Amino acid sequence: MLIIGLRGRPKGSREISLKALPLGSTAAPEPGLTYIKAPTPTPGPTDVLIKVWRTGICGTDLHIEAWDDWARGAVSTTPVVVGHEFSGEIVAVGSAVTDLSPGQFVSGEGHLVCGQCRNCRAGNRHLCQRTKGIGVQIDGCFADHLVLPATNVWVHKQPIDPDVAAIFDPFGNAVHTALAFPCLGEDVLVSGAGPIGIMAALVAKHAGARHVAITDLSPERLALAERLGVSKAIDVRTTSLAQAQQELEMSEGFDVGLEMSGAGSALRAMIDNMRHGGRIAMLGIPAEEISLDWSTVVFRMLTIKGIYGREIFETWYAMAVLLQSGLDISGIITDRFPADEWEAAFQTARAGAAGKVVLDWT
Repeated sequence: MLIIGLRGRPKGSREISLKALPLGSTAAPEPGLTYIKAPTPTPGPTDVLIKVWRTGICGTDLHIEAWDDWARGAVSTTPVVVGHEFSGEIVAVGSAVTDLSPGQFVSGEGHLVCGQCRNCRAGNRHLCQRTKGIGVQIDGCFADHLVLPATNVWVHKQPIDPDVAAIFDPFGNAVHTALAFPCLGEDVLVSGAGPIGIMAALVAKHAGARHVAITDLSPERLALAERLGVSKAIDVRTTSLAQAQQELEMSEGFDVGLEMSGAGSALRAMIDNMRHGGRIAMLGIPAEEISLDWSTVVFRMLTIKGIYGREIFETWYAMAVLLQSGLDISGIITDRFPADEWEAAFQTARAGAAGKVVLDWT
């Protein structure tokens, strides 16, 4: 099996190591990934074995490749197979699995929950405080094969492009954020025109928003957002949100804000341009502490809601229905690479000008 894994100390019998470090090396984790051969994993009684067809590169993967402060705090065991966005075919099921079978085309929920905490037992699995993520704490999908608990598998029952199926994970983040508040007839502001931000804008538009404006500093990503149908793409270095409101013939501010950037300046500008009673769904993760004028939040009676991951599996149902009803997100995928060209793919993703970057494992 070919895998892309984090450099560092091998675990078990799996051969995951830096090219210069043989099996058994005691080297500490360090920046960089390696592409090597390893044994195909074996599913347990409640697991399935999936032949990976496509994978998407996420910002999380870039953090782990760089082995930055976030990665050092999040990755508990190394080496680890990275990646959590995928599509593929079930090739084997565990002895206790009765509702899935080889040959089914699937994606999967990358958050593995404990099943025992208050939220899990109440059916709110997305709120589990003991969540572990594939490709971070558990071996992920940048490999020929992936083992996943059967309860985390999503079967695609309608025909779907494997590339699009591979990005259901980030698409779910976009859907969860965009549908946190009703969008019908509303004016929506999205800060951050990365792939998830653009997909959230498309979801809001499809859900009936009147205007959907999106902000960013990347001319390439703003141009992509315009091509895919947002009402207005705003480079905040040259156009203020107040100017954008005038051009859209708005008078009282945005009704719904979708904060996808994690930038303090973007959040502050969003708050300043919300109507009284406006609502903000916040998915972007700040790299540092953000200071806010909370009196504006109070006097304008704003709501700010944190969003993480997807509702399991309600968001997945919403994703499938949105695509069946005509939403097209295929244009967000701008670059495709064979898996053995993963270094070029990571470089493209890291440059920040592309949409979604997909690796082909077939």
